[in-house]
This record gives sequence, C-alpha cells and structure tokens, in this order.
Amino acid sequence: MEKNGNVLEISAEDIRYRSVKAPAKRSTVKFRHFGIALSFLIIVIAPIAASGWYLYTRASDQFASTVAFTVRTEDAMSPVDLFGGIAAVSGASTSDPDILYEFIQSQELVKALDERIDLKSLFHTSEEDFVFSFDETGTIEDLVDYWNRMVRTTYDAGTGLIEVRVLAFDPNDAQRITQALFAESSELINNMSAIAQDDATRFAQEELDAAVSRLKDARTALARYRSETQIADPTADIAAQMGLIENMKMQLAQALVDHDVLIKTTVPNDSRIERLALRIDVIQERIEEERDKFSSDGNSEKDSGFSTILAEFERLAVDNRFAEENYTAALAAYYAAKADANRQSRYLAAHLQPTLAERAEYPERIKYILLIAAFAMLTWFILALVYYSIRDRR
Repeated sequence: MEKNGNVLEISAEDIRYRSVKAPAKRSTVKFRHFGIALSFLIIVIAPIAASGWYLYTRASDQFASTVAFTVRTEDAMSPVDLFGGIAAVSGASTSDPDILYEFIQSQELVKALDERIDLKSLFHTSEEDFVFSFDETGTIEDLVDYWNRMVRTTYDAGTGLIEVRVLAFDPNDAQRITQALFAESSELINNMSAIAQDDATRFAQEELDAAVSRLKDARTALARYRSETQIADPTADIAAQMGLIENMKMQLAQALVDHDVLIKTTVPNDSRIERLALRIDVIQERIEEERDKFSSDGNSEKDSGFSTILAEFERLAVDNRFAEENYTAALAAYYAAKADANRQSRYLAAHLQPTLAERAEYPERIKYILLIAAFAMLTWFILALVYYSIRDRR
C-alpha cells in the first residue's frame, strides 16, 4: 500500500481481527406483549362490540320528516296607491329567514311545541334506549338540547330557503312534529307582519288625526277673521272699491269739465259755478277717503286698511289650502295603510310539504360503528406509541 510516495508493508502479524457479536436470539412472547394485546381488546374491540350490540339490539329506529319553505313578500300595489300615487306600506323581509332560522332552534319554539303536541312523550321511546331516547323527567333546557340533536336545519342565506329535517321514533310522530313546527313558524311570520302593519296603520292614523286638527284650526282662524272684518272675500270687496273710485273719478272729470264751461260762458258770480266747485271738492274728498282705506294704519282689524286685510286673508287662505292638501295626502296614506293591513304582505311558503317516511334511515348504525372504530384505533395507536417511547428512554 502506497501513501504519500512511501510504501507501507503490513505483515500478517499486524492484522487484528475485531470480535464479532453473536446473532440475536429468537424473540419470545413477553408480558408486555400480552398487555398490548389486552389494551387492544379493551380500547378497540370492546367499544366496537359494545356499540354494535347497543345499536342493533337496544337503539330504536328513527324516521325522518322533511319540510322546506321560505318567506315570501307580497309586492302588489293597492288601488289607492295606483290612484293617488302614494307609496304603499311595504314590509321588508330581508332578515326574516335569519330570524326564522334562530327561532327554529330556540327554547320558545320547543316550549310551544311541547305544550301543543307533548314533545317529551313523542321523543321518549323506551327505557332501554337511554342514548337516543329522551328522559321525560328532563327540564326544558334538556329538551332544547335534545331538540337540536333531533332537528337538523339547513339555511341558504343567498336564496333564503330553509330546510328542516325532524327525527322521531314513529313516522307519523315525525310528520306531526314537522307540521307543528311549520305552523308555529308561519304564526311567527304572521305576527311579525301584523306588528309591522299595525305600526304603519297607527302612524298613518296619527298623521291623519294631526292633519284633521290642522285643517280645523286653519278653517276656524279663517272664519273668525271673516267674522271680525265683516268681509267674506276681500278680493271681491277690493274690486268693488276700485270700481267705486273709478266711477267717482269719472264724475270728477265731468264736474271739472262742466265747471270750466260755466266759467267761460257765464258771469263770474253765477251760482252754478259755486255748486260745481262744491261738487268737485266733495268728490275729491270722497276719492281720497276711499284711497285711504287701502293704506290705513288703524289699530283694530276692523279699521285696518284693505292691504292689511288682504295680506292677512291671503296668509290664512294659504294655511287653509296647505292644511287641506296635507289632509288629502294623510287620508290617502291612511287608506293605503289600511288596504295593506287587510292583505297578508308576508307569509311562509312551503315548497316541500312535511313528508311521511316509509322506512327508518336513522340511527346510522354503520356510520357510528366506523366512527367509534376509527377513534378507538387512533386512541390505541397513540397510547401504544407513548408507551414504547417511554420504554425506549429507559
């Protein structure tokens, strides 16, 4: 053998033989092996056998009844809405399925059904089936927990569809429970719709009462003002007054012409000239008095000028017209609310009526046994690995 340019010679005497261990002995069954086998029997085989024995000899058959429904909203407009253009009182149902979904799982529904069809007795099958049967001595809280085990609710928030599957130990009982559940759910939706309609009707009634009160006050104020001023229609009176002034102006013009003619055709001391001059003065005074009525600053309404009377009358007339229009709108809204309350705007529509089962689909015995077997095997494997891990560390 050559290494780094030098030749190394190894003689036979320098060869050393290492000692070789003897082959492993044949394994034998030891006590720990019996322990592992015993643990497998206790942890795996025994639960599988016990569950299989119970499921096939003690567990009662369960029948399923299914109902599917959704909340519908009536969007049709009433004749009052079409005639008057008043928006109908609409009940939004966007959150109704959510409320209904929670209601199906609530204690309120379970209690109502128990009082209606005696749920405790329907869910109690026998004393032997203590796992799936309900204990009739249980409290309402126990019944709610058991209800959520026997009732499976599926809710699609996108479409608002709700499907409920009810399990019972008799097919007729399952259908009966499903029918009662649908009836209670429908009653809940009807009550919610009625409350909304009552609120809308009450609000419309309050608005109508307020409009009637405003209209009465406006008409009373207008009637009182007419009584105080002794003027039924100031516009007509002003037109008559203006006609009177125009007539006197024509008389004044004629008197002035006659006066000028007499001055030029008669002697200065003619008595007719004096009478015409007096007539002219009287007409001018009367015209001024009539004009003053339009701008008088009297302290009382009776003595006030036509402009003040007309302004106040117009204000009262505008208030009266506004009150009448408000009353008309409030009356139309009230009739619309009443029409909407007379029809069921929201209701529960079942697209799958409660079904009647012909064979038992539950309990799912094979499924339960396989689940128990898988859980037992997993538990046994974990315990075995833990045992050998501790043993190898010693």
